[in-house]
Amino acid sequence: MSVSGYFSGVPTLRDALRGVPNASQPLEHLVTAGQPSPQQFEALQAAGVAVVVDIRDPMEPRGFDEPELVRKLGMRYVNISVLQGSLDDASMDAILAELRRDEGQATLLHCASANRVGGALIPYLMLDKRMSEDEAVEVAMGVGLRAAELLEWGVDYARRKTGG
Repeated sequence: MSVSGYFSGVPTLRDALRGVPNASQPLEHLVTAGQPSPQQFEALQAAGVAVVVDIRDPMEPRGFDEPELVRKLGMRYVNISVLQGSLDDASMDAILAELRRDEGQATLLHCASANRVGGALIPYLMLDKRMSEDEAVEVAMGVGLRAAELLEWGVDYARRKTGG
């Protein structure tokens, strides 16, 4: 079943993603993206997204109160701050815990541009979805990963957890 199979109304998830920066659907229950606008959050909620995992720092400018809007729309909001230069296992552990908790629920994982999302996605793909390192990196780059530091963060974490 595709993610749009979770939804019975309109808009479809594909419609809801239109215009969202670097929007992608790497897994049937997971949507990744850069920063959505308030209208795009409304469309995502209408399409059935139930959980928003925001990995931007709370102090990054958005132009609106994202946590308030997401909660007002009835979605669960989670913020796990990921900042280049301070990438650590605790942040990755928290992201993976959320993705595992929400497995099967339509979930949006986003940052400003999907660059950080790509780095955070690598261990989930390798550890939970049993993708090879090459496959996971290819998917991560396809969703928006561009920074070598973020790629190394994700790959290193996954290697250490698998003993590789």
